[in-house]
Amino acid sequence: MSPARRSTTVALLTSALLTLLAACGADDPGTATGATLGHVHGLGTDPADDTLYAATHFGVFDLGEAGAGPVERVADRWQDTMAFTVVGPNHFLASGHPDQREDLPVHLGLIESTDAARTWEPVSLLGEADFHALEAAGDRVYGYDAVSSRLMVTEDREEWRTLAQVPAADLAADPRDPARVLASTADGVITYRTEGGPGRPLDGTPPLMLLDWPTEDLLVGATGEGVVYRSRDSGDSWQRSDGPPGDLQALEVTPRGWYVATSAGLFRSSDDGRTWRPLSAG
Repeated sequence: MSPARRSTTVALLTSALLTLLAACGADDPGTATGATLGHVHGLGTDPADDTLYAATHFGVFDLGEAGAGPVERVADRWQDTMAFTVVGPNHFLASGHPDQREDLPVHLGLIESTDAARTWEPVSLLGEADFHALEAAGDRVYGYDAVSSRLMVTEDREEWRTLAQVPAADLAADPRDPARVLASTADGVITYRTEGGPGRPLDGTPPLMLLDWPTEDLLVGATGEGVVYRSRDSGDSWQRSDGPPGDLQALEVTPRGWYVATSAGLFRSSDDGRTWRPLSAG
């Protein structure tokens, strides 16, 4: 990576991490009403009914089938849900900070819901970890802990081990090889493996902040400047398209549509990221 490109990547990632940290615990929940989402930390689609969910500083919101609305905060919970991923029908994993009405530690560690975010149960690292990115791949769960700046992995969701000490903005696991995970970092996109060892740069990759790898033949990324890239060969080559307006916050890619949350709202693409239209939920 050239010095100029590295400088740009560092600046974008640093800005993204500062934005996430500022959004984590900065506002009074009373300032959000109705369909106000605030900062979106993650998006996920429930395979049970194709409902799109947004994990935000003000709770998890049900955005309706394919994001078409109506918009409703799930169970009126104000949990600051940072990392968020869907692992099965009505089955979610997350992290973050509790509803202020709950007597829980400020860092929730890994938490789990089996009723589509209506209730959550602690799984591991309660009071210790604040995951800002989570990625499930088979029995493995990868997480980036913002407290310790560690990329971690677990095979049983109880015992975690460290793969690297590196600030990361997002993670994406290889659908063909769950032992391989990509991390977007200040040094570019880096490949790590559960067997350990140093990370390996994914050469020729744009300075991506957000990542999603939904199928073997589709890897998607987005830069902090809002440019969307797609690769059909595991990152060997990329196609570029302009993303929606606003600062990027979250990305979700599904066969039915691509979804992006930005500071300007929520957007959907039905043509592999080439064009975008705003969702009513935004």
